[in-house]
Amino acid sequence: MSDRAQRAEEEWKRERPDVDARVMALVGRLLEAAHLLERDWFPPLAAQFELHQGEFDVIATLRRSGKPYALTPTELYGGLMLSSGAMTSRLDRLERKGLIERGPAPGDRRSILVRLTPAGLALIDRMLPLHVANEQRALASLSQKDQKQLGELLTRLVAGLRKPPPAE
Repeated sequence: MSDRAQRAEEEWKRERPDVDARVMALVGRLLEAAHLLERDWFPPLAAQFELHQGEFDVIATLRRSGKPYALTPTELYGGLMLSSGAMTSRLDRLERKGLIERGPAPGDRRSILVRLTPAGLALIDRMLPLHVANEQRALASLSQKDQKQLGELLTRLVAGLRKPPPAE
C-alpha cells in the first residue's frame, strides 16, 4: 500500500540516498495520524457538546481522579502537560460554562481545588462512551493484536522521547 510517506521516502532515497528516509517516513506517518485524529475524530463530538478538546481533557482528568472529582490546578496542568497560563484560561472557560468550580482546599486556605460540578460530571459521563466509541472507530483498521502492539511500541517511543536529547 502506497501512501504519502512512502512516496516521500522513495523520493528521498532517489535524491539523497545518504539520508535515512525510512525514519522520516515513519515520523511522517505518526504526525499524519495525530493530525487526522485531531482534525477528523474529536471535533464533531466537541461541537455536539460545545466543548474544546482541551476543556474535555480537563473534565476527563477530574472525572478519572475519582470522588470528589477535585484536583489542584498544579495537579491538573502537570497531568495534562500544560503551562499554568494555558490551564488558567481553560479553567476560566469551564467555570463560565458551569462545568467546574474553584474553591479553597479543605485544611489549606492557601491552596485551591478545582472540582467538577454536577453539570460537569453529567457532561463527561454522557460524552465518555461516545468518545471511546469514536476512538474505537478510529482504530478499527487495526486488529486487537495490532492495537496492543502499537500501544506497547508507542509507550516505548514516548518514554524515549521524554529523555533529554544527548548533548552534541
